[in-house]
Amino acid sequence: QVQLVESGGGSVQAGGSLKLSCTASEHITNVIGMGWYRQAPGKQRELVATMSNRDVIKYGDSVKGRFTISGDNAKNTVYLQMNNLKPEDKAVYLCNICRSSGPEPRHDYWGQGTQVTVSS
Repeated sequence: QVQLVESGGGSVQAGGSLKLSCTASEHITNVIGMGWYRQAPGKQRELVATMSNRDVIKYGDSVKGRFTISGDNAKNTVYLQMNNLKPEDKAVYLCNICRSSGPEPRHDYWGQGTQVTVSS
């Protein structure tokens, strides 16, 4: 089955930067959106950034002005440039790709997650 492969996580000091990358193990057709979410221990999954095939980009309030999403729906690649990282950004970051076509139901693919740790 299709798997999303994430990379770029790691440990940085506050104020540092990381760039996350995500790509699909097999080509995904009819992609309608891609994005990044994060999950911290004891907290709900949080939207970080998404981009749609309608060229609409959305950022979570806590990362606006610091993170930038980019990618190509057709190529199944998505990136997240994270600047000025803060300790509260510590979480497992999850890549998401969503597809939908005609009568087919919407389907979300998820990466296994990559850990981001920020020390003060």
